[in-house]
Amino acid sequence: MFAVGAFSAAAVSLVGVPLAAEVAVAAAVSAGMLALVRPNIVQRLHSGPELTTGHDALVGKVGVVVEPVSELDGRVRLGGEIWTARSYDPQTTIEPGARVSVFAIEGATAVVYPDD
Repeated sequence: MFAVGAFSAAAVSLVGVPLAAEVAVAAAVSAGMLALVRPNIVQRLHSGPELTTGHDALVGKVGVVVEPVSELDGRVRLGGEIWTARSYDPQTTIEPGARVSVFAIEGATAVVYPDD
């Protein structure tokens, strides 16, 4: 944006105007570019889907039970990794091979429920 102001001042200098006019043109064009172009550029750079990373990215994902999952412990495969897990419903035991959805991550343990 400042480069456009500098090039404008250079173009004006070819006409033979005084230095003060060159500086004024450079300042005016630079300010105009900042006011008109910068908001659009910032909006484009900051738009897009919000990315979730870490443990939050696993919530809602579907996995497969590797070892029986009870209210105390178990193992599930989530995204190619084996996680310790416990059942969201304390009365439910989920058998190996069953598909589960992740309700929450508590520390290094996935809280899961059967994916019907």
